[in-house]
Amino acid sequence: MTGEESSSPHDRATPAPPRPSRVRHLRAVLGATPRRRTDTTRPRAVSRWRGLRWLRVPGYVVVCWIALGISLAGTEQMGRYDLSVDLAVVTSFAQGGAVVLALWRPVPAWALSLAGTVVAAVAARPILVGHPLPGPDWPWNHSEVLAHAIVLLFLALRVPSRVSLAALAGTGMATWVIQGLVGGATYTSTGVTAVAVFAVVVLVGTAFRGLGEARTQLVEQETITAEERARRTLLEERNRIARELHDVVAHHMSVISIQAQVAPHLVDNPSEELRENLEGIRHNALEALAELRRVLGVLRSENPDDPYGLGAAGAGSAPDAPQPTLDRLDALIDNTRAAGLRVVTEIRGEAPAYPPGVQLSAYRIVQEALSNALRHAPGSEVRVALTHDRGGLHLEVTNSRPSGHVRPSPGAGHGLLGMRERATMLGGHVTAHPTLHGGFSVTGYLPRDGTASPPPEDGPPPPDLELIFPDDHRPPASGKPAPPTGEDGP
Repeated sequence: MTGEESSSPHDRATPAPPRPSRVRHLRAVLGATPRRRTDTTRPRAVSRWRGLRWLRVPGYVVVCWIALGISLAGTEQMGRYDLSVDLAVVTSFAQGGAVVLALWRPVPAWALSLAGTVVAAVAARPILVGHPLPGPDWPWNHSEVLAHAIVLLFLALRVPSRVSLAALAGTGMATWVIQGLVGGATYTSTGVTAVAVFAVVVLVGTAFRGLGEARTQLVEQETITAEERARRTLLEERNRIARELHDVVAHHMSVISIQAQVAPHLVDNPSEELRENLEGIRHNALEALAELRRVLGVLRSENPDDPYGLGAAGAGSAPDAPQPTLDRLDALIDNTRAAGLRVVTEIRGEAPAYPPGVQLSAYRIVQEALSNALRHAPGSEVRVALTHDRGGLHLEVTNSRPSGHVRPSPGAGHGLLGMRERATMLGGHVTAHPTLHGGFSVTGYLPRDGTASPPPEDGPPPPDLELIFPDDHRPPASGKPAPPTGEDGP
């Protein structure tokens, strides 16, 4: 016997799948609220709804008072049937009790209300013989009609439409049997009027239930649509990043192929094995380059809209042009200034030899931040700061409050998502937040060697990140120094 085998036949037996509970189905038909297991993934939401249950208490109190009024009024109206006091009280309070019971068990409440009406109508039938005109309302009096209408309303709001229609049909059938088949002597007929009122109530309740279900489905569909849109946006942005990185990889493969072709000429009398290895390297590089070109042909999309002329990713008149680097930031900033923004650049430190992926990502992050400033902060002043250190590249693009009219610019949400994806791919991070003076700031860090650094914690931005522009920062008249950035004077 191995350790993997079970020691008893009971352990080796496969448990049978659970059968659907008939009791649960019956509870659902009777209008009972299904008992669901506590969802451990949403403890806060469950506790929140439990805390709001006390809001139902005023409604319960109002329904109880209505039920009490129906019971007392029914007892008085039962007096016209000359019923005994005990029977009149029992049938009247059965109607009131059905109204209260309908809050939790609408189907049993409907049965109780109909049974009370049938008992009262059958008991009053012998008294109708020889009753002076006009006769009493029969088989439904006013209190019974009101009570049964409330019960049917709760029933239509709680259970499926087929159950509420079946209850309406049962009420109409009972009314037809009592008044049409059994009948009475001297009475004022209320059967047709009562059934008409009940039909209208059921129709209204079913309509409100359908409206509520439609709203619930709409909310669920909107949630699913938002999730799908976010997932599609993420995939599109990753596709765009992959397309650009394929260009970088293709460049490296071309360099490898050329170096492998030139290498034999740099050595005196190279051996045959060396020639074969270099030829194999060149052949593999050319095959990989051909495959990359096929992939690029699939990944490259149509030129996307570029209303500001900044040359979005994959855009431009030459889609096969090499991907931009930090050397092209000056041209990007000049295009931004031509579009109407005042851009100030600050470069600290000496730029080391960054890998092409870092330069491409840095360019795209600055490009997207400037595009967002053009869209959402027209007429503002923008500061683009680049800081080079041993670890990597620090980026900061901050704009002031807009001075012009901000036009609505619906987008797919690629901007900030693409920035974060690019930085995360290189082991860096990007944060974006509004500033204290109505502007917006995008800060990021791209490590030089791709070593991940801990991202900053989410939360309100510190006050020292606020950018004070020359037109916002004027020295006080007294000649005293102004308060530091992000702090107010006394």
